[in-house]
Amino acid sequence: MPSEPRAVNDPDVLTIEPIAHAEGEVRLPGSKSISNRALLLAALADGTTELDGLLDADDTRVMVAALRTLGVAVEVDGERVRVKGCGGDFPVRAADLFMGNAGTAMRPLAAALAFAGGSYRLDGVARMRERPIGDLVDALNALGARIAYESAPGYPPIRIEPAALAARDRVDIKGDVSSQFASGLLMAAPLIAPQGGLTVRVAGALISQPYVALTIALMRRFGVEVERVDAGGAAFRVPRARYRTPGRFAIEGDASGASYFLALGALAGGPVRVFGAGRASVQGDIAFAGLLERMGASIRWGDDWIEARAVGRLRAIDYDCTAIPDAAMTAAVAALFADGTTRLTGIGSWRVKETDRIAAMATELRKLGAAVETGDDWLKIEPPSRLQEATIDTYDDHRIAMCFALAAAGGVPVHIRDPQCVAKTFPDYFNALRSLLRPAAH
Repeated sequence: MPSEPRAVNDPDVLTIEPIAHAEGEVRLPGSKSISNRALLLAALADGTTELDGLLDADDTRVMVAALRTLGVAVEVDGERVRVKGCGGDFPVRAADLFMGNAGTAMRPLAAALAFAGGSYRLDGVARMRERPIGDLVDALNALGARIAYESAPGYPPIRIEPAALAARDRVDIKGDVSSQFASGLLMAAPLIAPQGGLTVRVAGALISQPYVALTIALMRRFGVEVERVDAGGAAFRVPRARYRTPGRFAIEGDASGASYFLALGALAGGPVRVFGAGRASVQGDIAFAGLLERMGASIRWGDDWIEARAVGRLRAIDYDCTAIPDAAMTAAVAALFADGTTRLTGIGSWRVKETDRIAAMATELRKLGAAVETGDDWLKIEPPSRLQEATIDTYDDHRIAMCFALAAAGGVPVHIRDPQCVAKTFPDYFNALRSLLRPAAH
């Protein structure tokens, strides 16, 4: 039987023994991005919404706790959650909200509360205080909000005071740091738009565009139609409207989480099939399957599943990851197994995530023997002739822990520090990984 992940010497270190072969099926947990958006939209809507398949992890628990503090009734029964919407009128008008390190909770909730008529303080862990929110605050304040920084300008904690809307029918927001700023503003826009609607114009580049498309798709499910009003840039017309419950809403499996298992199938034989996201998915990170295919893996698709298997060694690629910044981390580890030098571009947003992911990924890839070069928004990886055993620091970043576990497919043990950090989005990750391990294929 294959060796299982084990902790050695230090209970805060998990050892992934060399992976000889992997195959099987995995049911993905709910998407974090969809789960937190759906929770907020359900809270803002008229009526009660049942959410099926909601992710149960640190980031969604933060959002649930915040909504309850604001007076929204949220009943959790396993993966099924009932949210009694407040119609955009939060019952509690003064609250101190702890948002952990959940950007998908902090940014949209700040926008939703900007004109809620109350006094609110939003804060998080130490790393959240290093993650920018200034571009969103600037846009909201331009509309008349009264949001102030408690400490460093541009960063949490922030304080929101009651404010009157300015008579404006358009607002600009920068989109080159985080797409969550645009998403948060768009979700709040129907509640604050004038009668003729509000035009949200993204100034400059909009990174991670699939996440904004995901936001718009979910808004549609809750009864608000967003119109794209330009062909070349990024401007959106949002009507003044009330969100309406769809009754029941099913959360897709997490496409970012799918990347680890698809890569495992490509690195360790396969086939590995993930259920919960497929060709019908609204998530941008399913494009990672196409990246793997370009590297030489065999990919098969169903409406709600994707399967990957190896068909020889992978080949290096030069790939623009602007649309798939989270899954791009998995691509960086896959590059350790590719012939040639891989270059991943469009990853500037990595620097303002759970940690500075460009610096962290480069440091940990080098421990495994790779030659790595970095720039403001790119990473270049030249794999070693043979991987080296390494202890991986995870920087309290769930995605670093998950993607570097795959390096054990290179025939060496990999030791993951603080493996519990995966609880942010995928608490059962290492058990799911273990379920796919098999003896060497013959």
